[in-house]
Amino acid sequence: MVIKMEKLILIIAEELKIKPIQVEGTVKLLDEGNTVPFIARYRKEVTGNLDELQIRQLEERLNYLRNLEKRKEEVIRLIAEQDKLTEELEEQIREATILQEVEDLYRPYRQKRRTRATKAKEKGLEPLAQLIWEQDTFSGSLEEYGKSYLDPEKELNNLDEVYQGARDIIAEWISDDAEIRKAIREYSYEKGVLESTVKKQELDEEGKYELYYEYKEAARKLPPHRVLAINRGEKEEILSVKLVLEEEKVYGIIKKRVQKNTDNIFTDQLILALEDAYKRLIAPSIEREIRNSLTEKAEEHAIEVFSRNLKSLLLQAPFRDHVVMGIDPGFRTGSKVAVVDETGKLLATASIFPHPPQNEKEKAARLVLDLIEKYQVEAIAIGNGTASRETELFIAEIIKEYTKDRDKKLNYIIVNEAGASVYSASTLAREELPELDVAMRGAVSIARRLQDPLAELVKIEPRSIGVGLYQHDVDPNRLAESLGKVVESTVNYVGVDLNTASVALLQYVAGINTGVAKNIVKYREENGVFRSREDLKKVPRLGEKTFIQAAGFLRIPEGDNPLDNTPIHPESYGQTEKLLADLGHGAASLLDREKLANLRSSLAGLDLAAKASELEIGLLTLQDIVSALKQPGRDPRDELPAPIFRTDVLKLEDLKAEMVLQGTVRNVVDFGAFVDIGVEEDGLVHISELSDQYVENPLDYVQVGNIVTVKILSIDERRRRIALSMRI
Repeated sequence: MVIKMEKLILIIAEELKIKPIQVEGTVKLLDEGNTVPFIARYRKEVTGNLDELQIRQLEERLNYLRNLEKRKEEVIRLIAEQDKLTEELEEQIREATILQEVEDLYRPYRQKRRTRATKAKEKGLEPLAQLIWEQDTFSGSLEEYGKSYLDPEKELNNLDEVYQGARDIIAEWISDDAEIRKAIREYSYEKGVLESTVKKQELDEEGKYELYYEYKEAARKLPPHRVLAINRGEKEEILSVKLVLEEEKVYGIIKKRVQKNTDNIFTDQLILALEDAYKRLIAPSIEREIRNSLTEKAEEHAIEVFSRNLKSLLLQAPFRDHVVMGIDPGFRTGSKVAVVDETGKLLATASIFPHPPQNEKEKAARLVLDLIEKYQVEAIAIGNGTASRETELFIAEIIKEYTKDRDKKLNYIIVNEAGASVYSASTLAREELPELDVAMRGAVSIARRLQDPLAELVKIEPRSIGVGLYQHDVDPNRLAESLGKVVESTVNYVGVDLNTASVALLQYVAGINTGVAKNIVKYREENGVFRSREDLKKVPRLGEKTFIQAAGFLRIPEGDNPLDNTPIHPESYGQTEKLLADLGHGAASLLDREKLANLRSSLAGLDLAAKASELEIGLLTLQDIVSALKQPGRDPRDELPAPIFRTDVLKLEDLKAEMVLQGTVRNVVDFGAFVDIGVEEDGLVHISELSDQYVENPLDYVQVGNIVTVKILSIDERRRRIALSMRI
């Protein structure tokens, strides 16, 4: 096993373009049960400063290679049990680099259901098949060699049945040949054309799949979003899909490997057998493999897009320390209003009915104004669902009224409420807001989402958040796993306030599971706020290992030790305190503006390499400590642009070509970015309008939450579409 591990390390190092020692150290840390965020942040000396993405790639590749090795051993054992394992075959299996190669080599030895070839062998036709296969017979006739196999009891009544059985055996031999399958698979991928035709047009009422009614494109060139669209159309029985190849070229591939000559008496039988092998046995399975491979790659791409969009959304700047009113708009059942204080605590709720069918506009306005006045509301967050536009018009009028004779500012913002309904109906929502009905919980969530997008969005199943494309067409387990990693990564990157964080947020902190998160909140409720990170050790089921993984990502802003409000890990407190003492400071300096300025000045002139040696600490770790001391309590999201607030409403009719506006990127997809410019519909910046330069991937130019300046190219009022450009 040691030799195998060394081999795996070398493979991964070469693939990821990193040093074997980096792979070895990281693998050891992973095998010890350390989390990826912890390794990336606090074990940089061991990993050689690998970032989180690199470590996750390494982990993924390690798992694949380990599973591959496990499968190789299993296949070797299964073949050996049949007494069919040769040294050559074993070497081929051990040298295989992908799972498909192993399965191809195992194919002839796999236990099969009764096939046509099996039945033919039972009838005693294998010697004839072997004779045809050898191609060494140049005289005689088919009748001469075939008549001895005639046997009515075996359902071999004529020569056609005899030779059909022999061909069935040969077809299976060809189909089971690993080299042949590999060659055809490669050719099919390179030259195959995916064709889609309409099957049941009546099922496509909106014409969503019209592009694919008569569509063909080289399989290897198909963009991921088209693969997923075609798959969905096929699943809904609107489209028929097939992989088309030049069959003669494929036959040529097989002939090259099996045909020795063309003048033996069985040549025609061999040709018929190889054609049958391809059409009946190889083509369907290769088509499935290629379609699965295309789908897998498309899903990976879709998940990657979703993941990057999700990360950007989670990292949106918080609107802290403000009283916010959240409104979940609605018609028949009314709009739900919730006011929360600076910490997200619920202050008041109300139901208003300013829209049809009730039309209680004046009453609703008085109620909203009373709440604004009573609680000194500083911003209004409106959900973007049903009745959002009508509610926006209503609130804009109220703001005009409220600010008319007052020296006060009040703005509103449209908040993407995707997933709010999922949260509202969840067990978590019931636990957090048991006194509220489902709809009212949505209003609270919308308000809190503006205050701290990360803290609120972690309560929602990531795939319900609504960024990305074709997220409902990918493997839900793969999607959930990938998005879970994104949330984990983002939460730990930002850090979590130990004294305010919900269970939903805490469970994403490195090393903490849902049970421990609940215990932390319970301990906090029973004993009051945490005064130090060390207090964590008093929490039931939070052992030393969990403490080591989690402590550095948990912050205590008002704690006894100012270091507890930094990303400095407690294991480095000793060296940190010595560093501060050497510079004439203590941890208390982090709380004093003047002393902090002096400390920053001292740190700026420090010889880090020499100091790292003196403190017996890694240089990379010391660099992180110094960075943390310079900016104690820093939230990386504070450096991002604040959300765009509005006081008045733009209508689609207000827009004119060439108008320049600011907007917020709501979603990024393969063909461009959707931007909220303050009207009901998001505008589309097509990929060709993102930059004056060639854009291969829109995500390289814009992310969800970005504030961008756009120019209106055109407005299609009938289809309610707005074309935008960032090429200004």
